[in-house]
Amino acid sequence: MGQPRIVIVGAGPAGVRCAQTLLAAGIRPTLVDEGRRDGGQIYRRQPEGFTRPYAKLYGSEAARAQDLHESFAQVRAQIDYRPQTLAWNVWDRKLHIVRDGHASALDYDALILCPGATDRLMPVKGWQFAGTYSLGAAQIALKSQACSIGRRVVFMGTGPLLYLVASQYVQAGAQVAAVLDTSVASARVRALPKLLARFDVLRKGTALVASLKRAGVKMFNGIEPVEIVGTPDEGVKSVRFRLASGAIEQIDCDAIGMGYHLRPETQLADLARCAFRFDAATRQWLPQIDELGRSSEPGVYLAGDGVRVLGADGAENAGRLAAYAALIDQGREPQAGVLEALKREQRRMDRFREGLAQAFVWPAQQAAKLPDETIVCRCEGITAGELRRVIRDEGAQEANRAKALSRVGMGRCQGRYCAHAAAEIIAAAACIPLDQVGRLRGQAPVKPLAIATVEETE
Repeated sequence: MGQPRIVIVGAGPAGVRCAQTLLAAGIRPTLVDEGRRDGGQIYRRQPEGFTRPYAKLYGSEAARAQDLHESFAQVRAQIDYRPQTLAWNVWDRKLHIVRDGHASALDYDALILCPGATDRLMPVKGWQFAGTYSLGAAQIALKSQACSIGRRVVFMGTGPLLYLVASQYVQAGAQVAAVLDTSVASARVRALPKLLARFDVLRKGTALVASLKRAGVKMFNGIEPVEIVGTPDEGVKSVRFRLASGAIEQIDCDAIGMGYHLRPETQLADLARCAFRFDAATRQWLPQIDELGRSSEPGVYLAGDGVRVLGADGAENAGRLAAYAALIDQGREPQAGVLEALKREQRRMDRFREGLAQAFVWPAQQAAKLPDETIVCRCEGITAGELRRVIRDEGAQEANRAKALSRVGMGRCQGRYCAHAAAEIIAAAACIPLDQVGRLRGQAPVKPLAIATVEETE
């Protein structure tokens, strides 16, 4: 009997550790990655010829980033590595991919999805103006292009990534005008028992906030975004927000980085027919997995931030677990004690994840307050008022029905940046619980393909 055909999607922390674990067990996996080089988003590599040191590029995560990059360098020649390759569909136990305009399909016995996460965004009036970026996009500009998104930048949202990106910009010498956090300090205090599950990470986060204060960055907690002020011709000019006291503040800037935690990239899991469940703590639909990362679909495994946002080290741990799950299902048992140690670590990380959701709350209530003229779907230009109209006049109380009638989520991003906020608007306007709104169904291709794409036989 030949080796099992194991295909991994994603060369971030989860995918790299997954490949490393399989290789150590004597299996040569295929690793498909959309990126130009390994590392994923969190450990995105700078282009060849750029010489910024790890400490400047990755801050407190420099040692982990370097270790992951070096680990992959050691195994790269021993695996079937396919960079710059988009996995765009899963069907009939085949992973459909495209590279350089050529499409093909990979048969698999086991498919391990490690696609990572993207920014979770809540619209604000004026966020369509040039100069408004997601936190992830702000990171890409810094890491891949060695430039700031603006001369005077404001970061707004909530969650650890908000402070990490702001700190990385300060480290790079950019002018950070302010960090605006929608969460309140008291929520962090209440979440402390869970956050203490990972004291080392908590300490790093506290150090990031302290470093920003030392750098003279203005810090605001418990704010409510009001408007990004700007013009279509000149872009962002300033941001207006409401303090906890009710007073309105305005800060001049020419760029804004926004983000409210991350949302798992679940489209491939959906296309693979994996079951989902509603997670009340984070108010989103997530794929169902067991402790090792097995999905409801036989032969499909999920790991990393593409299924639960646990951070880079949590993703590494999950990647190893998913690899072991695939090995066990292929009749290869790991060494005694290995799995239990990994599962204990994952439970600890999951407790910390719950603490983060409690400390940095997704601002669901903002959706109901958005003015009707606020653009919700930037791809299609759909406003909050138009979305409310199809709910009120046409009875669209389910996400896919609202999409069909309003085109919200039909654009290039396929709802990645508007689906969560749109669901909150629907729930508020229809006066129904969020889980009754449902979720947008995954559609192939998960990202646009060129019309000139040529199909080949693998």
